[in-house]
Amino acid sequence: MSALLQVEGLEKRYGARIGCTGVSFDLFPGEVLGIVGESGSGKSTLLACLAGHLAADSGQILYRGRDLGAMAEPERRVLARTEWAFVHQNPRDGLRMGVSAGANVGERLMAVGARHYGAIRAAAEDWLGRVEIDPGRIDDRPRAFSGGMQQRLQIARNLVTAPRLVLMDEPTGGLDVSVQARLLDLLRALVREMGLGVIIVTHDLAVARLLADRLMVMKDGRVIEAGLTDQVLDDPQAAYTQLLVSSVLQV
Repeated sequence: MSALLQVEGLEKRYGARIGCTGVSFDLFPGEVLGIVGESGSGKSTLLACLAGHLAADSGQILYRGRDLGAMAEPERRVLARTEWAFVHQNPRDGLRMGVSAGANVGERLMAVGARHYGAIRAAAEDWLGRVEIDPGRIDDRPRAFSGGMQQRLQIARNLVTAPRLVLMDEPTGGLDVSVQARLLDLLRALVREMGLGVIIVTHDLAVARLLADRLMVMKDGRVIEAGLTDQVLDDPQAAYTQLLVSSVLQV
């Protein structure tokens, strides 16, 4: 199986300060890669570079063998609407709060060429059901939903076009534990069903253990430990990872 995403020697600096440096990894279809570390470790900078929200200073990102650095901006925007998805920590950053739940999902379909109103609405109803939102609320606006429902709606909006790569920034942050558990169960099921390649940034090691197949631990912009999730969390080798696992550091 060919890698979905290949990252080699990625670096981003803010003047003299390192955002991330020397980051290399491969991601395969159907695999979830977790990135953990305390605030300021570089995980969010790395995710922003992967998503194209920040321009890396050096290194290479290949998506399905294509060099993103050599890709024209219009082509990248098409990828962002079709084969990629980005799930924000705050669902309000990933939703249009002034339009209905159905319109939020339908707009993504229209962006890839769907034009038949009945088919778009039927797809929106189907996806609301898949993320455990009553399809009868298709005409309600997101502001009428709870935080957990807004996050599930954001996931429906992102996955309706069947992307290959999903980037997630703290998708369970700020949610109650019971709501987190339901959301994680939903995400795991969708990853298996759709064969998604997922990169998830999280400060919560419990979330990483439940969702991620592999884990990268970052500190001061560098990857200091990587491996299978259970291996990294049950037998951490780096002193910093040991501190994270023992909850000495507040991440």
